[in-house]
Amino acid sequence: MTSRERLMATLRGELVDRPAVNFYEIGGFDIDKNDPDEFNVYNDPSWRELLELADEKTDLIRMRSPVICPADESCRSEFFKTEIYMENGSRFTRTTLNICGRTMTALSRRDPDLDTIWELEHLLKNTDDIKAYLELPKEAISEQIDVGSLIEEDRKVDDRGIVMVDTSDPLCCAASLLSMEDFTIVALTEQKLFHSLLQKLTPPLLHRTEETAKAFPGHLWRIFGPEYAAEPYLPPHLFKEYVVGYTGPMVKIIQKYGGYARIHCHGRIRAILPYIIEMGADAIDPIEPPPQGDADLAYIRREYGKSLVLFGNLEIADIENAEPPEFEKIVSSCLRDVTSSQGKGFVLMPSASPYGRKITARILANYETIIRIVTNSN
Repeated sequence: MTSRERLMATLRGELVDRPAVNFYEIGGFDIDKNDPDEFNVYNDPSWRELLELADEKTDLIRMRSPVICPADESCRSEFFKTEIYMENGSRFTRTTLNICGRTMTALSRRDPDLDTIWELEHLLKNTDDIKAYLELPKEAISEQIDVGSLIEEDRKVDDRGIVMVDTSDPLCCAASLLSMEDFTIVALTEQKLFHSLLQKLTPPLLHRTEETAKAFPGHLWRIFGPEYAAEPYLPPHLFKEYVVGYTGPMVKIIQKYGGYARIHCHGRIRAILPYIIEMGADAIDPIEPPPQGDADLAYIRREYGKSLVLFGNLEIADIENAEPPEFEKIVSSCLRDVTSSQGKGFVLMPSASPYGRKITARILANYETIIRIVTNSN
């Protein structure tokens, strides 16, 4: 089978020649190892062999989003201003929102040796900020969608894999406006207000989902954000409130156009899996093993494998820190767990990828072990 055939058969719950294997962001992100930009950690020579391994040996799942532009730039710019500047070798982005006589700011930092963004200041800091944000006219947050880049990427990847549409959900958009501490307090103690914020942010996301799914049908999607309402942050009944009610409609739109909705949720998922089933999701990732998660793969396969395609469950910390002989046992155990009972489909995949500038010999050896064991599994 080609990688595309293998992945699509896995999503449909059909038999495959061997388990699909994917390195998640490696081979998923749009990476140019030849880009000399100082903020491109992937141009370090230590990354080259790992990137080539992903491109040549894995079942590629390109993670892409449609091009999104403000539907009314003049309206948005009336309220939002963005400034990007350099300081001490780092790149900072400051966003300012002026509304209802209030000035709110957010500040993020990107360092050259790490492919991550540090949120130093969040836009909303209290309930008064939320109430002011709710006064934004809908035109200020409405969007125009262009899926041309998705169609082109699907053509380019060809039989080497598939394109996965990557999208946040309303909870992610709302929670990320606040610090984690402020979010959990508001979501627990000001539920009516937090619902109002979700209701404000949901229509643009549903529009984005509808326009993209209609123009780019039949593809896998990754929906990230539900983990904000997982334990230990919020109790399970609030997952039903804040995820099922708002992310569920996105799932239905994706499926209406023949697509597959994969819910991304790190950490403790045992108590919320029934709600993910209730939403009608097709798949879940990354199914972190204990102690990062709270349910082992064999249990999830047995209890939910007939409803969900499972993506996981190799922990990135093991890839980075385990000695190769020990890591080989971890990979073999993972495959045994998923074959211990019948299920819809499975893709062997890490929970994340390294985000530093250097790839060590141990990390490379462990990724090579993943390929070797899967290739020899049938």
